[in-house]
Amino acid sequence: MEPTSTRRPSIAWSDQVAVFAIIELDRTGIVQSWNSGAERIKGYSRDEIIGEHFSRFYRPEDRERGVPQALLTSALAHGYVEDTGWRVRSDGTLFWAHVTITAVRNSVGTPTGFVKIVRDLTASKRADDELNAFLRSFVHDFLSPVTAVRGYVDLLREGVGDADEMLGHLEATSDHLLAMATALAERVRDDPPPRRDEVAHAGTLVREAAGLVLPGDLFGRLSFSLTDDAAVQGDATELRRAVQNVLENAAKYSESTIDVDVQATDDTVDIVVRDRGRGIHPDDLPAILDDGVRGRMAGDDDGGSGIGLASAARAVANAGGTIELESSVGHGTTVRIRLPRALDETGR
Repeated sequence: MEPTSTRRPSIAWSDQVAVFAIIELDRTGIVQSWNSGAERIKGYSRDEIIGEHFSRFYRPEDRERGVPQALLTSALAHGYVEDTGWRVRSDGTLFWAHVTITAVRNSVGTPTGFVKIVRDLTASKRADDELNAFLRSFVHDFLSPVTAVRGYVDLLREGVGDADEMLGHLEATSDHLLAMATALAERVRDDPPPRRDEVAHAGTLVREAAGLVLPGDLFGRLSFSLTDDAAVQGDATELRRAVQNVLENAAKYSESTIDVDVQATDDTVDIVVRDRGRGIHPDDLPAILDDGVRGRMAGDDDGGSGIGLASAARAVANAGGTIELESSVGHGTTVRIRLPRALDETGR
């Protein structure tokens, strides 16, 4: 006589739990039931998905690695398994999911299937990724002003240059470090991001950023053409960091003079940085502003991390601007930061 099953009852009740995808699978992973949360999160209707194997929710590379079957095997061995990773919606888009798969057994312990519970954590992951990107950028961008402070102190100790000028650079660099620390504290407190209607001045931004990157050698490496200290909309600390990162890349990957121009129109202000260095490979240009992308022209001993340009792009975007690159291998790179011009000196 077949033993009486203690398999869990049908989970029609789960239609009320729309925040979760709650799915029943048979012993082989075939979908047996589908709640409204599953339809909302994964995008399939009941008619589309009942009878299909649950492996279709996984990326091709995960299926090739045997991830779906490995999860079922682990659930059978341990009673349940938890996993967090990318899953695929019906339209092919990805979402970040926390998954629990619980093995279901009858009264004599024979496996009869699985209950799978999925929660969409995409928004939470996006917030975590943004915070991690901010922290990586902050650490990266903090090093230049700290190094600049040490450089100016060394110049003062050695009696090189005008002492009042060096102290002025130290004061400006210290103010920048204080502004960065304030921005970090605001982020920790979850305060709102900088307002776009704040006012900064393009020529001043360029000179201060250059002082952070090349202390004591401003006019040895840089050729300025700052005909207009035009007011732009955006947070001065963020924009200074953006220009700083562009200048750092130019100084790192070239050895000759770097040209810096400010070009203003009625509506926009362009900060243009041109170097004559090794350039960026054309295949790398589409992704060079992404986090962690260094490009094939970067050497192992350059010390880059692929964070600087990505940090600059975020800062410029926060100000409502754009950043564009043109490059030729062996001839150099031109970076154009285009920012909205402030209506007047107060930004009104």
